[in-house]
Amino acid sequence: MDDLKRKKLLSALGIGLFVAALAVAAALLWKPLVGFFSEPQNLRNWVERNALWSRLGFMLLTAIQVIVAVIPGEPFEIAAGYAFGALEGTLLSMGGIVLGSIAVFLFVRKFGLRAVRVFFPQEKIDKLRFLRDQKRLTRIAFLLFLIPGTPKDIMTYCVGLTNMKLSTWMVICTLARIPSILTSTLGGDALGTKNLWGAAAIFIATALLSLGGLWLYSRINRTSDPKEGSS
Repeated sequence: MDDLKRKKLLSALGIGLFVAALAVAAALLWKPLVGFFSEPQNLRNWVERNALWSRLGFMLLTAIQVIVAVIPGEPFEIAAGYAFGALEGTLLSMGGIVLGSIAVFLFVRKFGLRAVRVFFPQEKIDKLRFLRDQKRLTRIAFLLFLIPGTPKDIMTYCVGLTNMKLSTWMVICTLARIPSILTSTLGGDALGTKNLWGAAAIFIATALLSLGGLWLYSRINRTSDPKEGSS
């Protein structure tokens, strides 16, 4: 077996083991998660009984959610606000998101485009035209991660395909994600304190911001298209 075939085999094996590990983790965690989100009080009871492990466990769950890109992150962030309060819930969510984002970055940097295709079709990857704009990549990525509503799951995977440094990526996935995390944890905290009007106001405001974020994401991608720029 020549070196090229050996590298392809090892790459396929590495991706396969990664996906298998995620599948096992998802299978083990699925039932407890459904229980937590269908009966929110269960989550608070768990936190009260397990002060340390509940926090470490929640960060781990959040990291897995980032890695398994098809799982939406907002329910986790709302649950964090409900169980831990807005401030601590934001910090715990950020910790898990940073861990998961670094793992994804290193995974994609190791295995390349094939790793991204595990979760996203090529057509969706091709739509992220701003990733080709190396001069403005850091600024655009920071802006898009700053605004609620932008598709952060696929962007998290595709950033590893660029020449962005890991240190830069750590700043973006830490600081730039605070607003979108905070809006969700504030809503969860309001639900936990039975402030239903406050929760409704937060979620409506977040929905409006998300619509603006999607519009901005679409506009940035259009203006980053080399074909449109040359016309």
